[in-house]
Amino acid sequence: MTDVVLIQPPATKAVEPPLGLAILAGHLRAKGFTVATLDVNLSATLSLLAPESAARAAGSSPPTTVRRALKQATASLALVRSAAALTSFPRYATALHHLHTLLGLYGEEGERLTLGDYDYEELSPFAPAALQQLAAGEVTTLFHQLFTEKIVPEVVDRAPRLIAFSINYRHQLLPAFALAGMLRRALPAATLVVGGGMITSWQRVLSAGAIRLPLFDHLIFGPGEEPLTRLASGGTDDYLLSGTEIAFTPDFSDLPLADYLSPRPVLPIAASRGCYWGKCRFCPEAAAPTHPYSSDAAQEFPDRLLDLAARTGVRDFHLTDNAIPVSTLKALAARQADLQGLRWHGFVRFERALLDPALIAGLAASGCTLLQLGLESGSQSVLEQMAKGTKLTEAAQILENLRVAGIASYVYVMTGIPGETAADAALTRSFLLEHAEKIGFLNLALMNLPRDAALLQQAGEYAIDRSDLLDSDAPLGLYRSFSSRTDWGRDEARRFLAELKREPAIRAILQRTPPWLTSNHAFFFPPPPRVC
Repeated sequence: MTDVVLIQPPATKAVEPPLGLAILAGHLRAKGFTVATLDVNLSATLSLLAPESAARAAGSSPPTTVRRALKQATASLALVRSAAALTSFPRYATALHHLHTLLGLYGEEGERLTLGDYDYEELSPFAPAALQQLAAGEVTTLFHQLFTEKIVPEVVDRAPRLIAFSINYRHQLLPAFALAGMLRRALPAATLVVGGGMITSWQRVLSAGAIRLPLFDHLIFGPGEEPLTRLASGGTDDYLLSGTEIAFTPDFSDLPLADYLSPRPVLPIAASRGCYWGKCRFCPEAAAPTHPYSSDAAQEFPDRLLDLAARTGVRDFHLTDNAIPVSTLKALAARQADLQGLRWHGFVRFERALLDPALIAGLAASGCTLLQLGLESGSQSVLEQMAKGTKLTEAAQILENLRVAGIASYVYVMTGIPGETAADAALTRSFLLEHAEKIGFLNLALMNLPRDAALLQQAGEYAIDRSDLLDSDAPLGLYRSFSSRTDWGRDEARRFLAELKREPAIRAILQRTPPWLTSNHAFFFPPPPRVC
């Protein structure tokens, strides 16, 4: 008998093990509980990419692209999971295209799986009725055979007292509810729990009581360490649970680290939970934080990296913080001699501390290969309206500091921001073109307005004419539609993005981004150095 089975449901990028479950596993094992961690997302990806499965899905007369992908299935998967991928970006990208083609063979009409996400056009993951249909088995997904033949029997064999799902992305919702319903029927006596960032984002709606998720015995908002410990100990009858206890040490011991789609194994780790800035008026984390901000002792973080490397043999780390604290960055730079041979990347803010070339050089020496930075706009007035706390002159210098130190930058920009004008968008274009040689990778996106965004409290100030939920039949939706009082709305922003992507300097940046796996693999393919 197993005390707790932790489940990562499909579908997300199968490039690294799930940090949240690894932290919960480590915490629960330290309390004396027996725990099994099942990355069903990885199992599903590998099962569907297996040549024999893909061949059955392709049928007897597949098109040429599918025949080519089937022929290269084994070699493509091996390449993506081999350091050989790092010797040729074109070969690597071609292998990903073959794998993407194979995943596209599965599903009913309107059901679509890629290397990065999953959608089912007929079913909204934000509609309680759709979730209930899947939970009841009235509708199935393309993962049904795997769930039936492998996952459910494996969980049943473990005879768990508690089964906990972690759902952090909308792409996981429909498959998660389908699998949870199957486990409810197979193990009616087991306690079924769900948590994760997606569930926590629904906290206000679900706490109001008008909507329930009756499939689960308990919903956990925020950190799960304390609530799961109480439940595993046989305590609490509450339906809605939240906790404050936070752990930082993950345990990946029962996860197959070599099986993930990555040229080298990569482990996620975090120095903090939540966002230390927490002021951006457009950010879901500021509107409805999934975790209260908390950080590990900065001076201890380098030792945690070293310990994890020693225990697992892995040398590459993904720091998953919303923004790595400056104190942690300084601690890493100070321990550069000890961290030789390790590589790491993650998100940072355009902090003034990064204006110091010595700090940047120290980060490079400590193993930093890439930093992700949310620029959002090239208009200073837009940044100030959004409470971003970024100065464009400083951002430009930080990008140059990173380039000089050999650290790639992955810059995030969005348009269609409430209150933005055509002139603001032109400033964004100008900034990107002026500094294109400093930018390693680029994410260009249209802004989605979080349901509870702070700027909605001042709609008039941001020229928002109206806002409402995207779909009244999907009350769990995360975003609101909105229209602008100005002559610069979402249609104009879409056209601007399309034009921007055609700029030669921008197109060159976008073309070196790994397809589908984007920032998760970008650090493997640093941009060529600028010739001065």
